[in-house]
Amino acid sequence: MKRFAFAIICCTLATSALAAPKSCEELKAEIEAKIQANNVSSYTLEIVTNDEVHDQNMVVGSCEYGTKKIIYQKNDR
Repeated sequence: MKRFAFAIICCTLATSALAAPKSCEELKAEIEAKIQANNVSSYTLEIVTNDEVHDQNMVVGSCEYGTKKIIYQKNDR
């Protein structure tokens, strides 16, 4: 029974470690790499607080436990 309880505790800890949020800078870098892979040349990615988001369609990521968002804006030439 102790082994079973130990296994359950280990699985719970492993799951919470996998669900740990990424830092905003790390997530922004991953999103930026995907955008550049699609040959988008002129754009802006910005990390903002939830209160600063005016258009939900611009949100491409969420970080720091959902307290901040990463917004994308394509710059027209």
